[in-house]
Amino acid sequence: MSRTGTSPDRGESGARAHFHALEALYASAPINNLFASRLEIVGEGRSQITFQVDESLHHAAGAAHGTIYFKMLDDAAFYAANSLVSDRFLLTTGFNLHFTKPIRTGQVIAHGRWVSGKRRVFVAEASLVDDEGDEIGRGTGTFMRSHIALSGLPGYRVRG
Repeated sequence: MSRTGTSPDRGESGARAHFHALEALYASAPINNLFASRLEIVGEGRSQITFQVDESLHHAAGAAHGTIYFKMLDDAAFYAANSLVSDRFLLTTGFNLHFTKPIRTGQVIAHGRWVSGKRRVFVAEASLVDDEGDEIGRGTGTFMRSHIALSGLPGYRVRG
């Protein structure tokens, strides 16, 4: 595990505990009560969000609204970056996204991957893949350390 302002020799069990706590944090966010989704931190700097698109998420032309693309891309990239930081909550400071294919219904997986940065600003990217294996969207975000301690957030629960 790389040094990011936390204990320098944190072992895999410490990293795994941090990953599980981030997954609990995601699940506890009130906004996620609106979406059938589940986060998994798959490794250092990598995340995956599986979610379901149905008609309740459509715009007037019958496909998923762009807010769904943004939310899942931002969340996947954010959690990939925050997997590298165990003391502070990161904040999104910018995000660029590209829509490549509309989706009407079905399962979508957002794959997040840390790209660069380990001190104050982090860059991460994410892609959305539909249940046919096609990429439907892609985005890149910048994330900055905040003054918000992860340990102070009610949803962040480290298992002993």
